[in-house]
Amino acid sequence: METRGTVEAEKKGSDLCLHFKGQWTIGSAFSSFIEIKTLFPGSIDSISFNTEELQDWDSRFLIILNDIKSHAMLNTVLFVTDGLPAGVQRLLTLASASPGKAPFQPEERNQSFLETVGSKTSHLIEDSRDILAFTGSITLSYLRLFSGKAQFLMSDFLYFLEECGPMALPIVSLIAVLVGVILAFVGAVQLQLFGAEIYIANLVGLGMTREMGAMMAAIIMAGRTGAAFAAQLGTMQVNEEIDALQTMGIDPIDFLVLPRLSALLLMMPLLALWADLLGIGGGFIIARLTLDISMVEYYNQTIAAVTLRHFGVGLFKAIIFGYLVAFSGCLRGMQCGRSASAVGTAATSAVVTAIVLIVVSDAVMTVIFNILGI
Repeated sequence: METRGTVEAEKKGSDLCLHFKGQWTIGSAFSSFIEIKTLFPGSIDSISFNTEELQDWDSRFLIILNDIKSHAMLNTVLFVTDGLPAGVQRLLTLASASPGKAPFQPEERNQSFLETVGSKTSHLIEDSRDILAFTGSITLSYLRLFSGKAQFLMSDFLYFLEECGPMALPIVSLIAVLVGVILAFVGAVQLQLFGAEIYIANLVGLGMTREMGAMMAAIIMAGRTGAAFAAQLGTMQVNEEIDALQTMGIDPIDFLVLPRLSALLLMMPLLALWADLLGIGGGFIIARLTLDISMVEYYNQTIAAVTLRHFGVGLFKAIIFGYLVAFSGCLRGMQCGRSASAVGTAATSAVVTAIVLIVVSDAVMTVIFNILGI
């Protein structure tokens, strides 16, 4: 039968001696530090211990002693460990030898303007080199695919088709309808001033098919799928799964990047087309509610304004955007470091890179199409 852990205080001059008796383990009853503290007299110079009648102890006993030690240091009282078991003394010494963490202080370094420009330029050149190298690896991978030598699982490709297509429809549908509503509402306010309300169909139709349908779908996929690609590949990098593929003689570009990139390339035009149709539908809602335009009028005006050429421009942009989203996600995932924080950084960088490339490429294509009269 276990004996309850007790403690008795004996004052010898300016020294307080604590007599620990019985069982001081987690499974037994014993006095708490608050109860022990009530035994301390008003003025003492040191605290010592007597453990001759101590039967057993574990980490709970060390916690009590550590509390007593902290109280003694707070009141500038000497803490004498000679009467404690040798194991307890060693553990207390080890605990006190562990240094506390210094507060984090960011490194302060004043860079000159030229240093900053040089550093940013160096990073840009390095990033451009990585992008070109990754583009070359993807090109070689597609050459192996067309020659029947690429190594990847068809089940992976079908899985990513589903992830990039049907699973993305709800969020793409919602955003597309809202974009159509916004375009129509903004246009309605201005067109009413000239009595040209019917041209709201032209505005929404051309805006969605040539620009907003493909761009909004791409931006959504950058945040949804591009970040997921980066996180997946980054986690595999952390777990050394990519290194294992290389050890087995399997090209990671073929096995990991090719199915993801191909799936998004195939699905993005379909998502853009779906976004176009829903955006035009969202524009009709505003046209009907605010301008009292009938469905037949809106439909006829849209058919007259939007041709297959406009749809073709939007679908071509969607293919380019899909490549850029998948490219950015896979690139940042393959560049990921070997820590959990690096995975988060890779996902964030993938989204930022994809959105920047989408906006820049859209501006370039818009200028080119305008020059060519497309």
